[in-house]
Amino acid sequence: METIYLWIALAPLIGSIIAGLFGRQIGRVGAQSATIAGVAVSFALALYVFKVHVLDGGEAFNGTVYTWLASDLFTFNIGFLIDNLTAVMMVIVTSVSLMVHIYTIGYMAHDEKLWPETSRARAGGYQRFFSYISLFTFSMLMLVMSNNFMQLFFGWEAVGLVSYLLIGFYMNRESAIYANLKAFIVNRIGDFGFLLGIAAILVYTGSLDYHEVFKQANQLAGIQVELIPGVEWSLISVICILLFIGAMGKSAQIPLHVWLPDSMEGPTPISALIHAATMVTAGIFMVARMSPMYELSEAALSFIMLIGAITAFSMGLLGIVANDIKRVVAFSTLSQLGYMTVALGASAYSAAIFHLMTHAFFKALLFLAAGSVIIAMHHEQDIRKMGGLRKYMPITFWTSMIGALALIGFPGFSGFFSKDGIIEAVHYSNLPGAGLAYWLVLLGVFVTAFYTFRMIFMVFFGKERMDKHTREHLHESPWVVTIPLVLLSIPAVMIGWVAIEPMLFGDLFKGVIVVKPAHDVLAQVGSHFHGAWSFVAHGLMSPAVWLAAAGVLLAWLTTLKFPVVAQQAEQRFSWLHRLLKEGFGFDSFNKIVFEKGSLGLGRGLWKWSDLKLIDGFMVNGTAQSVGRLAHVSRLMQTGFMYHYAFVMIFSVLAIMTWVLFF
Repeated sequence: METIYLWIALAPLIGSIIAGLFGRQIGRVGAQSATIAGVAVSFALALYVFKVHVLDGGEAFNGTVYTWLASDLFTFNIGFLIDNLTAVMMVIVTSVSLMVHIYTIGYMAHDEKLWPETSRARAGGYQRFFSYISLFTFSMLMLVMSNNFMQLFFGWEAVGLVSYLLIGFYMNRESAIYANLKAFIVNRIGDFGFLLGIAAILVYTGSLDYHEVFKQANQLAGIQVELIPGVEWSLISVICILLFIGAMGKSAQIPLHVWLPDSMEGPTPISALIHAATMVTAGIFMVARMSPMYELSEAALSFIMLIGAITAFSMGLLGIVANDIKRVVAFSTLSQLGYMTVALGASAYSAAIFHLMTHAFFKALLFLAAGSVIIAMHHEQDIRKMGGLRKYMPITFWTSMIGALALIGFPGFSGFFSKDGIIEAVHYSNLPGAGLAYWLVLLGVFVTAFYTFRMIFMVFFGKERMDKHTREHLHESPWVVTIPLVLLSIPAVMIGWVAIEPMLFGDLFKGVIVVKPAHDVLAQVGSHFHGAWSFVAHGLMSPAVWLAAAGVLLAWLTTLKFPVVAQQAEQRFSWLHRLLKEGFGFDSFNKIVFEKGSLGLGRGLWKWSDLKLIDGFMVNGTAQSVGRLAHVSRLMQTGFMYHYAFVMIFSVLAIMTWVLFF
């Protein structure tokens, strides 16, 4: 089995190397074939591992592949931890990645037209893109398969690096360069906290191996540290919060969420890859993996729950005023990540992973469907310039509807099972802040339904608002685009029915995810669970379903039936509309305080430290002092003998006076 685990990780890397280093020699077909074959091999082997560990109940594997560094104090290993949680994540990552690879053939077919003719990056861009997305898959697999914090950090940083390359793929656009720098810098802020948490673990446990650290978790919980003199903190709370700060950056939780909407500057396939099943879910996976530590800190759990709830509700509000089709879906990603984070804070780790899985499929579906629309609209992304596309693009329309219904939690679709499970779990939580979190995620259901179907109605229904040339050339996307849409639609509808019982109320994650009996909210939810059908029947009477229906109804009224109402509301509440358009002012605050503040500090240091202190006083001042001293010394060289004799006699008298009297 160790060989299989190695091939799962290395197959995408081999494909990436072939496409990246030899792309010009093997051409487009060779690059796409090598990378798709690599990911397909990884996906097939991941399915086999899933069968062995999840379906057949095979024992978990925790072993070292090789020792990277050994010293008298520490040993750092590269190894794999393959259990049910890892097996689920591997299938999610490789399946979505495979769909994205196939979809990319159609989406990037005319990539060279988007580059200036004089650009050197134009040649080989297609091959380079396939190399990047395959490398991204390898990085994510290394993250989820790791059995130690060092390898986790390697995968963590690797996905950040490749996302930087992918977001700024069209490097001729200033907006793309700004977006990838923004993503890179914001993630570094979160990663600073993440690295401090790992460093604290190494200092206090002497190991970075998960198994060893988890064995010492109770000891860490008994240690108090003073971050502020006179104020004691539980060490385990400090470590857990620091690790979660890393997750806030990677999984785009408020206030470190600002990079994700701008990352839409990258090509649509990477929007699906980064924002559906891989990079943004890394933080969710990490906290679930660290459940033996987080269960020992209620302070950390409450902090996580409140951050997630605020993110889920507030980011959904931003989707209401977005008009870029990809940004609408991006804001829904932010909101759904908030739901997953709330579940983590409520100790419903299994519910978070369940929603991660369902979200991966229906969100990848929505992003790829948005890309299909963009292709048909000749790369127009403004939903105000669309309308009536359902008759031109029936496959894209119906798959988009499936994704949208799953997103809003329509009964029977995958998102219903996972989202309703989270809301019920938070409702049973007794942790501080659980009451506020419950109402925020419940209201978030209404907001999600409203902005999702506002987008659906504006894109596929109503009058056609595109120009005549675009209308005349509207048609369904090619099969390499529509086949992934159809394939992703199947789990978006069906997977909730199959997975809800083993993932939420069964023993799928037994021995992997640890929950204290006092925090086991899913057990309370499960006491009323009598099968998927009864869960749906019970959900029909829950407030979440009716709030979702109200959101859809309001979207229909304000978009198709009485669009003037939306225009009047925008004018009457212009201050609120402006606040939402500006993203609650986070970008403005960062620009004024951090960007301009850093530039001002830099200019001040340059002016006073560099120019005046170093150049003015130390460099030029030293030269000027030597010049002045030389000028004074030159005046003493008069050339008259009696001057020299006077100085000699005066010096002798001064020396004698010193000797006699001092």
